Amino acid sequence: MYAVIESGGKQYKVKEGEKIIVEKIDVPVGNEIQLDKVLLASKENEALLDKSALEKVKVVGEVIKQGKGKKIIVFKKKRRKDYKKTKGHRQYYTQIEIKQIIIN
Repeated sequence: MYAVIESGGKQYKVKEGEKIIVEKIDVPVGNEIQLDKVLLASKENEALLDKSALEKVKVVGEVIKQGKGKKIIVFKKKRRKDYKKTKGHRQYYTQIEIKQIIIN
């Protein structure tokens, strides 16, 4: 059984017991979270695509970790103009362990 969910504008294919990293969600570590935006759910050989059926599907997970990703360097330069700019960025993320997928 698996589901395709949307979080932070990105789509993730999840299964029970799997750990995923999503954009930062403001939930303390150790708390449960319900991911309600389900785009597709599958059990055995059936796929649920109907909107009314997908509204009943819930993905329950537990927040394991809040953190920052690797640093990305942004470098800008213009030739012969004595212009250089270096900037770094680290994206915040939330790591979630999927506990169960509830299909009614």
